[in-house]
Amino acid sequence: MWSACGGLSRPSRAWLSGWTSGRAVSRRSYAASTGTEGPIIDVRKMRNIGISAHIDSGKTTLTERILFYTGRIAAIHEVKGKDGVGATMDSMELERQRGITIQSAATYTLWKDHNINIIDTPGHVDFTIEVERSLRVLDAAVLVLCAVGGVQSQSMTVNRQMKRYGVPCLSFINKLDRMGADPFKVLKQLRAKLGHNAALLHLPIGKESQTQGIIDIVNHKALYFDGDFGQEVREEAIPSQFLTQTQDYHHELVENLANCDDHIGEIFLEEKTPTTEEIHAAIRRATLKRAFTPVLMGTALKNKGVQPLLDAVISYLPNPTEIENFANDPSKITVNAEGQEVAQKVRMNPERSNKHPFVGLAFKLEQGKFGQLTYVRVYQGSLKKGDTVYNTRTNKRTRIPRLLQMHSDKMEDIAEVFAGDICAFHGLDCASGDSFVTDKGVTLSMESIHVPDPVISMSIKPANPKDSDSFSKAVQRFTKEDPTYSVWFDDDVKETIASGMGELHLEIYAQRMEREYNCPVVMGKPKVAFRETLLEKTKFDYWHRKQTGGRGEYARVMGFFEPLDTASNTVNEFLDKTIGTNIPKPFVPGVKKGFLDCCKKGRLAGFKIVGVRMVLEDGASHEVDSSEWAFYQASQFAVDDCYDDGPWQVLEPIMLVEVVLPEEFKGNILATLSKREAVILNMEGDEGWFTLTMEAPLNRMFGFSSELRSLTQGKGEYTMEYSRYAPATPEVQSQLVREYQKSLEEEEAAKSSGGGKKKKKN
Repeated sequence: MWSACGGLSRPSRAWLSGWTSGRAVSRRSYAASTGTEGPIIDVRKMRNIGISAHIDSGKTTLTERILFYTGRIAAIHEVKGKDGVGATMDSMELERQRGITIQSAATYTLWKDHNINIIDTPGHVDFTIEVERSLRVLDAAVLVLCAVGGVQSQSMTVNRQMKRYGVPCLSFINKLDRMGADPFKVLKQLRAKLGHNAALLHLPIGKESQTQGIIDIVNHKALYFDGDFGQEVREEAIPSQFLTQTQDYHHELVENLANCDDHIGEIFLEEKTPTTEEIHAAIRRATLKRAFTPVLMGTALKNKGVQPLLDAVISYLPNPTEIENFANDPSKITVNAEGQEVAQKVRMNPERSNKHPFVGLAFKLEQGKFGQLTYVRVYQGSLKKGDTVYNTRTNKRTRIPRLLQMHSDKMEDIAEVFAGDICAFHGLDCASGDSFVTDKGVTLSMESIHVPDPVISMSIKPANPKDSDSFSKAVQRFTKEDPTYSVWFDDDVKETIASGMGELHLEIYAQRMEREYNCPVVMGKPKVAFRETLLEKTKFDYWHRKQTGGRGEYARVMGFFEPLDTASNTVNEFLDKTIGTNIPKPFVPGVKKGFLDCCKKGRLAGFKIVGVRMVLEDGASHEVDSSEWAFYQASQFAVDDCYDDGPWQVLEPIMLVEVVLPEEFKGNILATLSKREAVILNMEGDEGWFTLTMEAPLNRMFGFSSELRSLTQGKGEYTMEYSRYAPATPEVQSQLVREYQKSLEEEEAAKSSGGGKKKKKN
């Protein structure tokens, strides 16, 4: 392993037992660093886990302790440390300043001869994609719960994500030392709110700030954590005052296991007491089936309970061979129950050898100073430095010059990766969710990552127009790295729009543009794409005549404008019903073009005209003065006259909105939706959760994301998509017309002022 001074030292006895004051590396990594061929580690001694929780539950602090106790780092730094260093896994400056995790970070370590790959994920709902794609490639997870806050909003979101990907987990109740800590309340919430068949494996010794250690219920012993950083675990007999409580929770543990494990169930029915070994085996079997959730506890900040958590990760969570991973094979087509042709699923082989074709999934992208860094989970086969891979989506071939193993933002070169590894490639142009193989004839591709739809949009532009190039580079990078962040130009309102998962999400990227690209941006409420339409059939007869001394202009158009039906109120139509040669056919396109060009900006409030059909019935022409241009102008004047003669109305976009929230908040949300002029279409409840489907004007939905989180304690979620255009209320229409008229007056005044100055100058 590497010594503290950077040289290579001989593996010490402490390192072999999983402890060291320097840095621990896996046997494979150690062999790679020395240039020798070391033994390939046993895949059964690997764990790929994620640390997930609600914001401020102590995930990053827990990960920092794990790295310290396993010898991966030499010193502990806090999330908001006074030394200004910050936690290892929070490598971004913004993360250290705000004290939150923004990007997921990967690392690896060694504990009791087991390799553990760890991904520390954000806790804020705005960065949920980081949790989503991490859980997609991980075999298991640790759900961290605050002993005071208990099961919170993001805890529920993470739980749904784990359920989506079938990820087994164990729970760690953190912050036992805080005022108001109650792990028994958290256990009840874990069962009631998340529906877990959960039971305690630990009990606290002492309460809140008096927490001295924990009781191991399964192994019947008390654990104390001595030393300056709790690195020395001392085992003693359970204090007498806790014996009765320990027996009660031991019995409860056996009962919970009996409900989900046949072997313990038989022992329980025979009124026998299972042995410690039988309980350990049952916990592992039930956890792998997601039928049981072991609950451990401690306080990471006070250095208590972390080592038993690491033991539980090894004892109860699966290795790569115990998780079934499938790839789609487009070359083999099957017919599903609905009669649709789908690609056949092929199970991946987790054997750590080169006997099977290499298959890897790119699940995260980062743009660094050396180019794009692509995080890859290897599902099958092996890959060596210098090998060539094929992207199964684009069929693009790329040579891999470097294979990397990540420790937060630090890169460490390795020579070869095998099934079960999480590594990184440099210089690979791809998208998140792409699959890679080394054999061009292999068409396997892993199942894609679920990407939630953005829920909030804001206008965005560079504060200085000269920074447009830097702005474009930042947008290109961030939208590629984060599938939930999108930036696009809206032709209707002539604004650049940024869409994301929340206000904090958009704010973070705005700050990163300024910090990393020296491009300050201005963000604001986006404009709504209102429309204008005609309400009644209106006739027109416009005669355009103009004589200027030379060739004149002559055109006459006759017909009518009519509104289209509601289903077609987003388009415009032109219909030529002329008979004879009153309007020569070569001039008809000019009439159509004049009408459609007028539709780009209405005269009522300055918005696009939609849902109108122009029917040309008759007209007149002159053999010399008529032209396509003359009929183009006649058509436009006819539209102007129609604004004076016919009734017009402003249309606004109506969105289809689906809100999911706990039933306890239903009343508050219904009240606020009523204020936003929402029309409820459907309501249904399921297991304590309530789903509302409704239609609401987009103009009234701004700020709903923040209000929903506030009213539901962060537990509510919603999706929104365009449904249709509908008439705006009279109040909204009057306001828009007044604003448009005011803007015309200001524009006219500016022109007059400018003209006056110019005249004075002359």
